[in-house]
Amino acid sequence: MTTPSSSDLPKCEFAFPGPLRDQLVAAVLSGAKTSTTGLLQDYERDGEPLPAVGDRSVVVDSADRPVAVIEVTGVRVVRLGDVDLDHARDEGEGYDSVAAWRAGHEEYWHGSDYLGWLGDPGFRVDDDTLAVVERFRVVPGVTG
Repeated sequence: MTTPSSSDLPKCEFAFPGPLRDQLVAAVLSGAKTSTTGLLQDYERDGEPLPAVGDRSVVVDSADRPVAVIEVTGVRVVRLGDVDLDHARDEGEGYDSVAAWRAGHEEYWHGSDYLGWLGDPGFRVDDDTLAVVERFRVVPGVTG
């Protein structure tokens, strides 16, 4: 059995290129970020399968340079209203409460970059919006 080259792995892009992506990539590289959240509708919109435990991907920075390989260690689909504090803390963005996590994520999902990408300027999340909460680890010694 051969291990695929990291260049054969799908790309993992945290947020859109710019300061937020750079902050998130730095948190991944430091080990502070071991979880992430996406909306289920984004996977459905793009026709992408949900991540699965054991999946690997190449994390890229804002310049689209590969910086690390991560491996999924857990995946759940939950209501936004059910995201817990452990997940919020493990996102590595300094959240000390679920309310702070939610406010930060709503700012992103209701922001012009996301709404422009989505093509729906009136989109809003609520407690019943389904989210894909993912845990991952950095694969030591492997970069893109």
